[in-house]
Amino acid sequence: MERHERLGSLLELVVRREHVRIEDVTKELGVSPATVRRDLDTLAQQQLITRTRGGAAAGPGSGDLPLRYRAARQGDQKERIARAAAALVGPGEVVGLNGGTTTTEVARELAVHPGLPGDDRSRPLVIVTNAVNIANELAVRPHLRVVVTGGVVRPHSYELTGPLASPLLGQVSLDVLFLGVDAFDPDAGASAMDEGEASTNAALAERAARVVVVADSTKLGRSAFVRILPTSRVHALITDTGADPNLVAAFDVAGVEVIRV
Repeated sequence: MERHERLGSLLELVVRREHVRIEDVTKELGVSPATVRRDLDTLAQQQLITRTRGGAAAGPGSGDLPLRYRAARQGDQKERIARAAAALVGPGEVVGLNGGTTTTEVARELAVHPGLPGDDRSRPLVIVTNAVNIANELAVRPHLRVVVTGGVVRPHSYELTGPLASPLLGQVSLDVLFLGVDAFDPDAGASAMDEGEASTNAALAERAARVVVVADSTKLGRSAFVRILPTSRVHALITDTGADPNLVAAFDVAGVEVIRV
């Protein structure tokens, strides 16, 4: 298990149990006591947990896992998905990105993809996003034009949501939207856990000529609290090779191109 994955698993373990002891973690994760101590110290330094004698306890508000640690889950798969997404974008296109760990990886790939923005600096790649972390990372890239929607920041995902996003979204057109989701099912469609995120993401999808869901295989065949859009509105799905073949076949029947990487 790589360090970023181990830290994510450890944080989830602490949050779930509220208190852990080092000897229990060594058995759960199969690592040495010294490694557990270092990892607990790292999480404590970032104020995600509280160190105790011989272990750790969940810190205030740690039940809502920060984006950077949710990114640890399926990290390699998300990187492959991001590279495949960037390969679909051409110079001068307008690309939409909502918030989330996978779309953040897509943003990073778009920033360094060798085919973008091309030699024609008069046609920069335009990124429209409602995620403040993505805007922050891309703002320093002079070859990209970054447009941020309005709204109120949701700490869990760094997404701007609410009615303040509507005026801008009504005036832009996207060539493609890379849509991060909490769940995607052939029958239930693409969905999110938060109703505000779902509403803003649906508005982004309405402005897109093409909607591409980017989701690792753990999110497929499930539904979340609020539907973002039906499967019929999704043109393609980029996922990993761990996707259930039966689900892939069902998406294909529903008219969704499935790209497995």
